[in-house]
Amino acid sequence: MKLAKVVGNVVSTIKTPSHQNKKLMVVIPVDTNGKECGDAMIALDRFQAGAGDYVLILEEGGSAREILGDPKGAFDAVIAGIVDRLH
Repeated sequence: MKLAKVVGNVVSTIKTPSHQNKKLMVVIPVDTNGKECGDAMIALDRFQAGAGDYVLILEEGGSAREILGDPKGAFDAVIAGIVDRLH
């Protein structure tokens, strides 16, 4: 699991069936101080995260499929939760 910041969303009118009706967000991994420490990636979101939110992301297909409830979906990264605050 990684800490990341949501920096935007992706709008796509044509998607694979497993991605239909799913929200795609652009996230950038950050360290515990909120400083960017990795490359931007696209993650599926079912927790209604928005730009500026800190989130927990999983980059493992099996865990992503479990969170999204789709055992056959082609998912690489998923938002697993929204962070309320960092200490």
